[in-house]
Amino acid sequence: MRYVGKVYRPPSEADALIVQATIGCSWNHCTYCDMYRDKPRFAVRPLAETLADLAGAAREYGDQVEKVFVADGDALVMPMDHWEPILAACRASFPRLRRVSCYATAGNIAGKTDAELARLRALGLGILYIGPESGDDATLKAIAKGATAAEHVTAAQRVRAAGLELSAIFLLGAGGIERSAEHAAASAALASAMDPHYLAALTLTIVPGTPLAKLADRGRFTLPSVAALLGELRTFVAEARPTDALFRTNHASNYLPVGGRLPRDGARLAAAIDRALAGEIALRPEHRRGL
Repeated sequence: MRYVGKVYRPPSEADALIVQATIGCSWNHCTYCDMYRDKPRFAVRPLAETLADLAGAAREYGDQVEKVFVADGDALVMPMDHWEPILAACRASFPRLRRVSCYATAGNIAGKTDAELARLRALGLGILYIGPESGDDATLKAIAKGATAAEHVTAAQRVRAAGLELSAIFLLGAGGIERSAEHAAASAALASAMDPHYLAALTLTIVPGTPLAKLADRGRFTLPSVAALLGELRTFVAEARPTDALFRTNHASNYLPVGGRLPRDGARLAAAIDRALAGEIALRPEHRRGL
């Protein structure tokens, strides 16, 4: 497989074959994110290159691949005349294939018709990973997310109607100390309204060189304390009411890995967070945290 720059995937795709069908992120304005800043010019990779990589992977690993993750940052933005042959090649190349997935944004989803989303599902695209990061519109504007909470709800409804599964990612600390409480409560409300199949919380890291780091250097953004970040997590698990979502904080950025189903396990998860806040459960040390 050929890759340009760093390549990222969700924790749940650790065992997936990664094919880089796009290079960078078509939005790439989020103030906290440096994942694609080494690729400032977004591009859809030539289809022939992507298909050649899939053909090579089929020769090397064909009977081992069960999952394919289509990178980079928001590959759903690709036009249908790329998606259709890529999904067809995945089906033809990997006899044990169970699912194909990619990152997406609310804007990407808005750019696809209902028929196109359903067509992608029929061709084998199974899961979209979308990161609202916050349900608080003031926070969404501050981090330059590019969509409102209401637009994320609409996107989620259309994804579910097309038969696709949805994984939603929220970012502890995204509101800073100024909007920590509002961010936590609104994120729980948005998780309820989006009603995804999977939910995850990550913890914000201020990465040098990002716009957010420059704001922090000027005293215009302050990351909440560890206790306050855990308090945001507690609010989230206690108040989020999706129909039935598998929830995880297993990302390396988090201080406290917990998991369960929301809302069923909300009280149990909140109790575990209370124990961590009381010092009864050890937190992940700083040297073991990362992006």
